Formats: sequence, structure tokens, C-alpha cells
Amino acid sequence: MSARQDKAAVFRALHRRPSPTDPLVLPGPWDAASARVFAEAGFPALATPSAGVAASLGYADGETPADEMFAAVARIARAVDVPVSADVEGGYGLAPKELVERLLEAGAVGCNLEDSEGGVLKDPRAHADRLAEVRAAAADQLFVNARVDVFLHGDRDPEQAIARAALYVAAGADCVYPIAAPLDVLPLLRSGIQGPLNMYAPIGQADGPSPAELGERGATRVTFGPGLQRQATAALRQIAAGLAK
Repeated sequence: MSARQDKAAVFRALHRRPSPTDPLVLPGPWDAASARVFAEAGFPALATPSAGVAASLGYADGETPADEMFAAVARIARAVDVPVSADVEGGYGLAPKELVERLLEAGAVGCNLEDSEGGVLKDPRAHADRLAEVRAAAADQLFVNARVDVFLHGDRDPEQAIARAALYVAAGADCVYPIAAPLDVLPLLRSGIQGPLNMYAPIGQADGPSPAELGERGATRVTFGPGLQRQATAALRQIAAGLAK
């Protein structure tokens, strides 16, 4: 088994949690330095946020050129020994085989793929077909996290999210990510969705749910989107303001 295959196997195994109240917590590094900080803190794996990486490269969310995103992921993956999953948005229009090849070349062992484009939900069956092609090209070398954007760009109907999730799991997705789903619908999503369930934890909100609370409601893994990068930027802004006085 190659080092990459070994990392992929480790990452997959991390989603088999010993307790439902102990979700896999995946910080989102935006560059090599932040990746090292999270790895040195003891996190067993990392998941890049596309918006956080975009900000670090000087782009608005969704505007990062594919080459620059893959290069950023590669720098992050090279900087740490733990598995790295990459948020590659909708896949940048790449054919599934090329998308998989570029993820593997960058050193990623997992990926996020969104089911919306330009703020509009994609046809779920067409998206499921694309996920199936990604799975076929990747075999067991990539852990595919299928983002469901019903709560972000759709009508926020949990049943629609569950129906989309079922199509994506049947197509080979390893995990489902109903981004922006309210906390109170998480138990319903958990009961209707097979396999690992990714939930977003807001950073900096006093009343926001903790990873443990999300785990108690049914989350298998917890990610933070660009929240950590934005918190770091806010802290740096305060430091800069103090220096400028």
C-alpha cells in the first residue's frame, strides 16, 4: 500500500466514530502555516475550506482559478503528515477523471463537491451521475463528501435534502454535507440519511452549537468552513490596529 493509499484508509477509518457524541472534528487550514498549527495541535486530519483558501490567495469566494486552488491544496498537503481533504467547490468544470487525477496529484485523500452552481441547485440526478463518475475514477483513493445546498440555495425543505442525499449516497458518496442546515432539523436529517453526516459549526457565535452538541444531534464529522481563517484575520486586524497607533 502506498503512503497516499494509507492516508486515504486512515481518513476513511476516522469516520467510524467510537461514540455518536464524539464527532470527527476537521479544522480548515487556508495555507501551509495554518495546516501545521492544526496538525501540531493533534487533529488527526484536516479539511480545506474553499472560501478560506480563496481569501488567502486574494480572491472572493468562488473566484479562485482551478490551478491556484490545486496548488494551494498541494502546499497544505505537503506541509503535514495527516490526511487532507480538499473543498474543490463544484469541480471547476473538470471531467471526473481529470478532477480525480488533480486531487490525487495535490496529495488530497478526500474532497467536497457542491450540488449548486451560481447560487442555483443542480439537477440532483445529473449531479448523482457525476458523483458516480468521480467514485469510479477514484475507487477507494478519495473520500467523497457530497455537499447538499438545499438550505443554502434551495427551499430549506429537509425532505428535499434527504432525497438528494439518498441519490448521492447511492451514487457512491461517502458522506453527505447539508450545509447551513438548522440545528433543530439535524435529528431528522440523521434519521433519513445513511452513512456519515457532515455538519458546519459556526466560529465566534456565543450561542452556536459546539462540535460535541452537533455530535449529540447526529453529526459524524464537524467542519468550520472559512470561520477559522476569518477569526485569524480578525485577530491580525486587532494586532495591526494596535501597531498603527
